[in-house]
Amino acid sequence: MKINGSRVVIECLVEQGVDTIFGYPGGAILNIYDELYKNSDRIKHILTAHEQGAAHAADGYARSTGKVGVVFATSGPGATNLVTGIATAYMDSSPIVAITCNVATPLLGKDSFQEIDITGVTMPITKHNFIVHNVNELADVIREAFVIAKSGRPGPVLIDIPKEVTAAEVEFEPLSSPDDAKQILEKEKSNLRRVFNASYPSDEEIKKAAELINRAERPVIYAGGGIIISNASEELAALARKVDIPITESMMARAAFPSNDPLCLGMVGMHGTKASNMAVTESDLLLALGARFSDRVISDSSRFATNSQVFHIDIDPAEINKNIPVAGSLIGDVKSILKRLLPLLEQKSHSEWRTKIDEWKKEFPEIYNATPSDSINPKALCEIIHNIAGDDTFITTEVGEHQLWTAQHYPFTKPRTFITSGGLGTMGFGTGAAMGVQFANPNRRVVHIAGDGSFRMNCNELATIAHYNLPIVIVIVNNGTLGNVRLWQKVFYGKRYSQTTLDFGPDWVKLADAYGIQAWRAANAKEFEEVFAKAFALNKPAIIDAKVDIDEPVLPMVPGGKPIFNQIMNLDASMR
Repeated sequence: MKINGSRVVIECLVEQGVDTIFGYPGGAILNIYDELYKNSDRIKHILTAHEQGAAHAADGYARSTGKVGVVFATSGPGATNLVTGIATAYMDSSPIVAITCNVATPLLGKDSFQEIDITGVTMPITKHNFIVHNVNELADVIREAFVIAKSGRPGPVLIDIPKEVTAAEVEFEPLSSPDDAKQILEKEKSNLRRVFNASYPSDEEIKKAAELINRAERPVIYAGGGIIISNASEELAALARKVDIPITESMMARAAFPSNDPLCLGMVGMHGTKASNMAVTESDLLLALGARFSDRVISDSSRFATNSQVFHIDIDPAEINKNIPVAGSLIGDVKSILKRLLPLLEQKSHSEWRTKIDEWKKEFPEIYNATPSDSINPKALCEIIHNIAGDDTFITTEVGEHQLWTAQHYPFTKPRTFITSGGLGTMGFGTGAAMGVQFANPNRRVVHIAGDGSFRMNCNELATIAHYNLPIVIVIVNNGTLGNVRLWQKVFYGKRYSQTTLDFGPDWVKLADAYGIQAWRAANAKEFEEVFAKAFALNKPAIIDAKVDIDEPVLPMVPGGKPIFNQIMNLDASMR
């Protein structure tokens, strides 16, 4: 059948199983939005308040489902407003496809109105990007983009389409299945095979890895976000329980393994637990599974796991030996590799090692048990939310102290229930992400834990939440400051609080009212428990302004550049 480029876009998206698009219209992309109007019964479009919110929503959709998230934007500022969202997805290996439209080809390179070289801008932060100058290439490009986005280590792909291409007509032949695209492209473009196909370690390599694990006396697993991406949580649990190996986690792996399991040590690194950091330090085998060795995890690389052999399993060969030298590695899909490893592993009990770790577990900051009457202890806040919301609720966050408290204290039990920005640390991420998660999972609940500093960056998306009546409960952890930065100013900068005090509003309850959203304030744990129960039961958009002390610190803490065993567990009285 002969159709125009805009219809090709819609047909290819439907063909790829896309049911929801997030975006914002504009002049250059009007042809596609006109086609969306005609096909509104086949594909749903969510109008956000800002393109950045749309990009984060597509990301949240992808992270919570494992499917590709899709975002639309027009040329110029519409496209550049996606950049932070694309970079966030890139750093956390989240599969999204961003489709932008540009000015007509004759106007490119002439400083035309709302013209920008968005493929040039996004080249460092996409897995791949395209500009489509010929309508005959459009269908293949879209199909290729989806395959690239979700193959191997997932990531964002951008497609830029000049306006005249969306109007041009072309013969279109639909595919019978989305999988056909991969087969066709693999056949026609042999250079893409390495992108599509993960490495497959030999049986001998698997056997050697198993022998290394079986010999270890003080093994520790360092689980990363790759566990969740590859849906390998069951295999991770089976390995840990069979060989009796404690698990430390990156922030992106929180929720990969039940927090209430005795083998779970929590997060490792700058704000990791005492047990995690010491277990890594004293281990004789550190088994890294789908994890990056980022600076927030390793801190002083020269003193990281120096007693240990590091064995790294990851789908991305670029991560091997990047920041930490390894004794061995396996390249490939984590789930597939663990399935092959499991039958070769011996049933073990590391009782002496576990006893030592249990002693470290008892060491935690005194503030964990604080019960202030005029503010809310962050640990208590997390526990109250979990007690009421349950294990099936998705938790999203912004970036800052509230994010770290959530990662430290929230008792996650199910994969994909913790959605946050790890690699890029994007303030303003969580509100858009919460929307994407809720649209992707309409029969489940979302609680968005936000800092007052981060939330104000994209609080305009309250318009979207209200318009679509999304039953998201937003808990604003209101300490009146950019808390994480203030903590560093307190400890390392002589309490010179430069531009970190947020004492100029807004009134969050009044702002919520302006959007027609019900809101409450809570000044202590008892009040918070009462109002959160009301908000959650409402099953409509809701906001809670939760008071947390301005000087409530995130502890433990490793000073920048220090080894991870050099943790600050409690601040001096003069600093508190």
